[in-house]
Amino acid sequence: MTYVYPVVSRRAGGVSVGVNLNPNNACNWACVYCQVPDLVRGTSPEIDLAQLEAELRALLGDILHGDFMTARVPEGARCLNDIALSGNGEPTSARAFPHVIELIGRVMADFDLIGKIKLVLITNGSLIDRPRVQDGIRQMAVLNGEVWFKFDSATASGMRATNQTRMSPDKQFERLKIAAALCPTWLQTCVFALDGAAPSEAEQTAYLDAVARIREQAIPVQGVLLYGLARPSLQPQASRLSALPAVWLDRFAGAIRAAGLPVKVSL
Repeated sequence: MTYVYPVVSRRAGGVSVGVNLNPNNACNWACVYCQVPDLVRGTSPEIDLAQLEAELRALLGDILHGDFMTARVPEGARCLNDIALSGNGEPTSARAFPHVIELIGRVMADFDLIGKIKLVLITNGSLIDRPRVQDGIRQMAVLNGEVWFKFDSATASGMRATNQTRMSPDKQFERLKIAAALCPTWLQTCVFALDGAAPSEAEQTAYLDAVARIREQAIPVQGVLLYGLARPSLQPQASRLSALPAVWLDRFAGAIRAAGLPVKVSL
């Protein structure tokens, strides 16, 4: 399949149906922990909507009415939890993004899935101020949708080092406000050691200050999805990255909770 793929998701706790709108491995960011091979800078290609729909219907049919679960999924994870727009780049860079959401909604309705599973958008948030992206996210809100908004750092230097973007943290914060107003939104934060060192005290403080700002401004963020390195990076910086101990993640999660947001931790 070109666009649709299944995964047993550690964060979802079951089967997730992925929708990859970047089969060209192109993204407008280049996060150092990214697991996409041969990542290039760029945007999504034109999407063949008919092919995407055919692939989605085929996989959902196999999961819901075929032997996919018993043949391919371990006991204890045999439930369909979500359809997730993720894949090998920034999904909102697809011009057809709102049409893709409409298509997915139609397929979910035909399989009687609306309100029974999540529709998740995993995004770096950089294009959320574009009207067509907002149109798609509005549609997601009525499909039991969630936005997982990348928020690895609250400093300009941290975003440059981790996400390799010169995006302003304040501009990104404004995009977060837009996302959270349109659809239930979680912050998605990856933490790791760089050259053996955990995020600095200054980085941690800036992040916690951003959480406090979210609370002070009553931005309806659902919470934080805090996770570490589960698989090795496939980027040039891979040798410089390593996983942090579980105790570090738990301690930082506690500080985020104290600042006012719920946290779900995945190692």
